[in-house]
Amino acid sequence: MGDIKKVAILGAGMMGSDIALSCALAGYDVLLKEVSLDLAAAGVERIRGSLAKWSEKGRLAVDAEQQKSAVARITPVDNFSGFGDVDLVIEAIFEDLDVKSQNFRQLEEVCKPSCIIASNTSSLPITKLGACFSSAERKSRFVGMHFFSPAAIMKLVEVVNGEDTSAETVETACAFCTSIGKEPIKVNDCAGFVVNRILGAINDEAIRLLEENVASAADIDKACQLGLGHPVGPFALMDQISNELNLKIARIFHGIYGDRFLPRPALVRKVDAGHFGRKTGKGWFDYSKK
Repeated sequence: MGDIKKVAILGAGMMGSDIALSCALAGYDVLLKEVSLDLAAAGVERIRGSLAKWSEKGRLAVDAEQQKSAVARITPVDNFSGFGDVDLVIEAIFEDLDVKSQNFRQLEEVCKPSCIIASNTSSLPITKLGACFSSAERKSRFVGMHFFSPAAIMKLVEVVNGEDTSAETVETACAFCTSIGKEPIKVNDCAGFVVNRILGAINDEAIRLLEENVASAADIDKACQLGLGHPVGPFALMDQISNELNLKIARIFHGIYGDRFLPRPALVRKVDAGHFGRKTGKGWFDYSKK
């Protein structure tokens, strides 16, 4: 990967910090940007926590010195001043077309022409996001790179080509994913790509089974784990991802694909009640006493 030496991550939340960690463990220098330096620094602390957690569980084979070196490669920032010499920017902010587009327009101004700009969006079409760029050259270097949570240990990355994405950009993105220990698949652009379209259908049917009182959320999860081989059930996964985000994605899918992705009433009620999942202590399950 001689073309990519320095990486920037836009967004220091759970996903952005884990992507930054994957890059740093592979030896890349990383800028980790947030809207404030405090939030960016919190992202670095989140990285330290992820390193400790996954190392203790044996999911990351890195010793204390490797952990220290990886963290040292990550620089928290609150502006775009250092983005002029990065070779790849991966955007990992929340699913809002206007906010993402605003950030992409800023990146277009500060990044060098050869820089690849990628979005970690899980639901928005890459072609639609890429339309915010003004030049054909920049559009050709815009690509989807959809990581999966927890990105520090999950291997899959969906590399998504938009209408204007060049074949060279796709190949470079795939090679970069391989260089950080991931397994890329090539996906032609569509809302939700491959995994989230399948997952959306699974979640809808799981919630429908709960609404029809066929089985409890716990037993539906157990059925998916023991009967389908899923590592976690759909309700536990929705709680981990956040029901708020799941509803936002469902509404995006509904607007594009129609009623087959109509948000389930029980999911809407959960979000209306503020039961977003693990981050609020309550979702489909109660985490307040755990």
